[in-house]
Amino acid sequence: MNYHRAATHRADRVRHAGLASGVRALPWIGPVLILIVAVVAFPAGFMIWTSTRKMSAYGLDHGAAGLANFRHLFAIEEFGGVLARTVIWVVAVVALTLVLSTALAQFLAKDFPGRTLVRMAILVPWAASVMMTTTVFAYLLDPNVGLVNRFLVDIGVLDRGFGFTDRPVPAFLVAMGVAVFVSIPFTTYTILAGLQAIPAETAEAGRIDGASPWQRYRHLTLPQLRPAIAVATVINIINVFNSLPILQVLTGSIAGFAADTTTTLTYKLIRQNQRLDTAAAMGVLNFILIAIVIGIYLTLIRPDREPDS
Repeated sequence: MNYHRAATHRADRVRHAGLASGVRALPWIGPVLILIVAVVAFPAGFMIWTSTRKMSAYGLDHGAAGLANFRHLFAIEEFGGVLARTVIWVVAVVALTLVLSTALAQFLAKDFPGRTLVRMAILVPWAASVMMTTTVFAYLLDPNVGLVNRFLVDIGVLDRGFGFTDRPVPAFLVAMGVAVFVSIPFTTYTILAGLQAIPAETAEAGRIDGASPWQRYRHLTLPQLRPAIAVATVINIINVFNSLPILQVLTGSIAGFAADTTTTLTYKLIRQNQRLDTAAAMGVLNFILIAIVIGIYLTLIRPDREPDS
């Protein structure tokens, strides 16, 4: 009985000490918690609430709508195509970005003349405005005055300028290319940081053991890059999934929803159809989709797992 009473007393002391530590830390973490509530929790909660209301085009609440806004969303004729394009958009852009960035980071990790200048040049697409970069590509591909079209006509590839951004499929492919272009700098530097954190002795040990360059990279380098790749992938998934400027500039003029993802569909529901409630339902669905995608990725990649020895 005395032992049980002493154990209970110790547990109470630990609990009270933890509570006291939390109270002392509150002045330091309080502003952060308030910021999170104001910037993240409240807007998310308001969006969920709006998705269950019947709203006018001017934001007037006409009462509860239940799940009617979600039913209206699923009733859109091209909604299945929008979901399919969203998956293709995210998977293709993130995968291409990772492959190209990993190769580029491996190159930039080597010592060669002018390496610092090349590293700085890689930052240009990241430093520039996404809207500005996308607009430059849109003008380059203009069927009448675009330099790309003029060049293709001059060398005989095309008889006349081709409307790359006037048709759903070409415009969507161009948007994917631009998204990869602007995503490469951040991803490259994230993976480059991971490469530079790997001890040089790791590759040297593999070389001494007779492993080929590919074997050293596959079994020694790549497993230790898992955390860096995971960070780059998750951030890219979020950025690409919510990438409105690129798609809006390059596919926004196409009628209907034939070149849209869920993000641009949300934008059109607000700006063109003035359906705030249905757009809120699309926002809720977007949040669920991106949470599922990231959850599946982290489950499969397990970035916190120790590299195989």
